[in-house]
Amino acid sequence: MKKFGVIALLAIALCIALWQWPKPEAPLLAETENFSVVKQLPNNFFDEQVNPVLTQRCVVCHACYDAPCQLKISSSEGVARGASKEKVYEGTRITAAQPNRMFLDAHSTQAWRERGFFDVLPANKEAYEPKTQSSVLAQMLLLKKQHPLPNTSHLGSGFDISLSRENQCPTIDEMGEYIADQPLGGMPYALPGLSDAEHNTLMQWLHHGAPLSSSNVISEELNAEIVALEKWLNGDSNKMRLSARYIYEHLFTSHLYFKNVTAEKEQPQFFNLVRSRTPSGEPLDIIATRRPFDDPKVDRVYYRLQPVFSTIVSKTHQAYAINETLTNKWQAWFVDADYTVETLPSYESEVAANPLTAFTLLPVESRYRFMLERAQNTIMGYIKGPVCRGQVALNVINDRFWVFFVDPDIAASEEMNAFYASQKENLHLPAEKDSSALAVNWVKYAKRQGEYMRARTAFMNEEFKNGEHLNISSIWDGDGDNTNASLTVFRHFDNATVVKGMTGEPTKTAWVIDYALLERIHYLLVAGFDVYGNYGHQLMTRLYMDFLRMEGESNFLNLLPPETRHTLLKEWYQNASPELTDYLEGDINSFEQPSGIVFETENPQQELYQMLSTHLSNVLPSGTTYDKNILSEKQFSALASLDFLPAQQATLMPETTVIVIKNDEEPEKIDVFTALRNSAHYNVNSLFEEEENREPSKDTLTLVHGLLGSYPDAFWFIKASDITGSIEQLKSIKNEKDYKALLDKVGMRRTNPEFWTFSDNLLRWSEEQYPIEGGLLDYNRLEDR
Repeated sequence: MKKFGVIALLAIALCIALWQWPKPEAPLLAETENFSVVKQLPNNFFDEQVNPVLTQRCVVCHACYDAPCQLKISSSEGVARGASKEKVYEGTRITAAQPNRMFLDAHSTQAWRERGFFDVLPANKEAYEPKTQSSVLAQMLLLKKQHPLPNTSHLGSGFDISLSRENQCPTIDEMGEYIADQPLGGMPYALPGLSDAEHNTLMQWLHHGAPLSSSNVISEELNAEIVALEKWLNGDSNKMRLSARYIYEHLFTSHLYFKNVTAEKEQPQFFNLVRSRTPSGEPLDIIATRRPFDDPKVDRVYYRLQPVFSTIVSKTHQAYAINETLTNKWQAWFVDADYTVETLPSYESEVAANPLTAFTLLPVESRYRFMLERAQNTIMGYIKGPVCRGQVALNVINDRFWVFFVDPDIAASEEMNAFYASQKENLHLPAEKDSSALAVNWVKYAKRQGEYMRARTAFMNEEFKNGEHLNISSIWDGDGDNTNASLTVFRHFDNATVVKGMTGEPTKTAWVIDYALLERIHYLLVAGFDVYGNYGHQLMTRLYMDFLRMEGESNFLNLLPPETRHTLLKEWYQNASPELTDYLEGDINSFEQPSGIVFETENPQQELYQMLSTHLSNVLPSGTTYDKNILSEKQFSALASLDFLPAQQATLMPETTVIVIKNDEEPEKIDVFTALRNSAHYNVNSLFEEEENREPSKDTLTLVHGLLGSYPDAFWFIKASDITGSIEQLKSIKNEKDYKALLDKVGMRRTNPEFWTFSDNLLRWSEEQYPIEGGLLDYNRLEDR
């Protein structure tokens, strides 16, 4: 027995020793095929050979804030920065995260390393060992090469393409384990692999240490435009300094370009408007605050243009043309206007976060006309701002609604100016709290908004007591030539799009926006929103937007008969809580003055829409067009019938379907449409559990010509001769199985071996059609159905 005990003890000791012995590291991958490494790369190899591959195969998933592992491949600087394990979208964090914005928060590879980013390029560029053994990017490419996408219609259980998936983000030291655990995790992830030529191009580049581009040059002609605009923005008078501050805080998300030095059908050089410690002519020294109105902590701020050398991607692109006509208007509104600025406002948050306080010295008409001049861009700020992923942020709006604006002559009257001045305290915004705010502060803002709405109703009742009424002329007509006078906003679950005009069939709801509402939307959702903020900051932003939506809807309802207002509210807010019902019927919609519009039918809302369409007829975009060399009139009519697709079929469609139609005789010629699902809701006042608030029986589709939306969910790729039959098949589907059968016929799935050829053709078409406003689509939302 003693002998047995000793043997047992020895066995246990041996097991412990073996368990503690260092485990062998999982091996890294090496090139398995003959791969001839050239001795030297041409000087332009990155720009002409590598960057096109990165752009067309990598940037389509690695560009926005939701790029996996924060790896942004849309610029040389982004590639050099590398990846991070830290999440940008983290709705439960207690304190604000450190901002990591490209070209703002750090300006060197070493600075990014100090912020926790790790290299994906060859780590030791001088070592003799193969560079692929020290590069995460190389290992990801090799993994894909050795474990290509399965030859099936669907990805299968080995892939997770949900937006909530946990990204692994391995460093080179963790790469071996990742390869062993995730053999199907190579790049491009859950998409077909690169061609041999593309793969070899990137491997040649990586074998030579991955040299990056540094040849960004601004032409003399363009530089002259930069100098002129910066000189104007940085005038020394208090009037100019306040005006420039206002312009900056409204355009900091836009991509400015100079129209008169941009060739037709070519993408221009874009610029970001930034704050710098240095004046024009000196190197930029960017003031990187969380929000554009935060204290710059310098005696003098200079507003400068920072060239954008990144690949332009649709989600974050707001093209904003600078031309002589516009700058003349800026001069009239901000310099020539009759007002004085003796003292500049402070940057204290209680002042700076509230534009009605910070810019009270600027004429309201100047401020309002500045935003109206490019109203699509103003509204687009919260559509294309930092929220690449925002279901909770966007479930505050309906899936499609129209937007109109109060005429500037009304919004800028002396009476309105006095009213706005009296309401400064009630119009404080949650952004005045820091990015680690407590959600309990919400109660204070809710109370102030209620007080503002009651005061606003009292003001309107007083203004209209002598028989004056709101009528169609109260709505801005674009001054007869501005196509920004009406907008359509589409929500696509966790992202959205805004276009000019009254697109699609009449909408369930509509907004009428006045100066104060437009200003607060911008400062709540764009200037004042911090994507790196904590849950309290983001929650307060979302909750406050409920009030702003209802305010816009209330303005629209005031154009209708009083009894219709209450009827529509009940339709728009079915299943609403008692508290919300009291608020809707009390604080926000207590205006009972009759409208100054005579209605003749039993459907005043549709009548009003028709009147607005007539009122804006000179500035509404032309109707849907299509390429008649590809589509016949009959085929287009079949497509157009999607606007009347029954709800049962509309519900089965994705949020955004891009329909690419090829000519029967010349398949290289294509035309493009987008079918958008409008998901109906009982109301949009629920913060969570949105599905419980859905009303699928009223879902619809809206068809638009061209590309709309930044995140396609599905692609169709069909011949023109197959359109009619395909639409008829769509009209007959009853369930998910039927939908999949339809996609078998018309779909270009993410698993299709021809996917990248299709993608390249679509990209070329987009570049031709939208050389200025367009950008790369993002494939992170592509479904597997």
